[in-house]
Amino acid sequence: MAVTTVLDRDPRPHPSQRPLPRLFGRGALALVLVAYTIYTLGPFLWLATMSVRTTAEISADHYAWPRPFHWEQFRSAWVDSDFATYFWNSAMVVVGAVAVVTLVGAAAAHALARYRFRGNRLIYSILFSSIIFPPQITLISLYQILVDYNLYNSLFGLSLVYVSLQLPLTVYLLEGFFARIPQDLFDAAKMDGYGDLEIFWRIVLPVGMPAIATTLILNFIQLWNEFLFAVVLITDPEKRTLPIGIRAFMGDHFQDIGMIATGVMISVIPVIVAYVFFSEKLIRGMTAGAIK
Repeated sequence: MAVTTVLDRDPRPHPSQRPLPRLFGRGALALVLVAYTIYTLGPFLWLATMSVRTTAEISADHYAWPRPFHWEQFRSAWVDSDFATYFWNSAMVVVGAVAVVTLVGAAAAHALARYRFRGNRLIYSILFSSIIFPPQITLISLYQILVDYNLYNSLFGLSLVYVSLQLPLTVYLLEGFFARIPQDLFDAAKMDGYGDLEIFWRIVLPVGMPAIATTLILNFIQLWNEFLFAVVLITDPEKRTLPIGIRAFMGDHFQDIGMIATGVMISVIPVIVAYVFFSEKLIRGMTAGAIK
């Protein structure tokens, strides 16, 4: 009887087990990334160039480089078109709401992730269920509540609405991250005499900063661009936020494309600045669950 030894076997893998050919080399992958970057940054760069050009120049050549740069359009939009008022209204509402959502959401997520008490999972399920349904279904109820408590047409009332809208998602995202913090850290802190509040401030917040930064920038972008609730709950022109102000500005300058681009650019700059400062922590927070 013939015996097949290891040396007699064909070292080449079976055709069905061979790895698939590489579809993209490094050069092709780089071209794809460059093309995608141009595709995503193209509209923004076009908007940036239009914001420093007059409408006549844009009409003559839509894609020409600005010559000269009309920086005075930013001053005109900021001062003459009340964009300063809209900007600071949005800043007060959004920054206040994001600060409250971040602090309260982190504390609630820590409590749900670390402490076991009756109703823990029920509270978590209620918060999770509020994420599933679109927030627009609460618009009429929130309107009536603000009217009853004299908070309608109020920046403080709008800020409270923003807190209620973003708090469930913030708790949901942070709870999953906080639950993966090793218990040994908390045990060591208790042995050193730390109380629950000190553990939260000195351990949970520093360790969870990547996830907290992720929720912070996501909440900021979402609320900075929010339009529906602001347009329904704010009627006073002096209390308009940037999205409402841009809509009114477009109505007043419907034929002035250059000024419209300038106004939109003013609203985009804070989002870019926030992303630049928190981009590294945002990436770390997004990939925190991928690497153990």
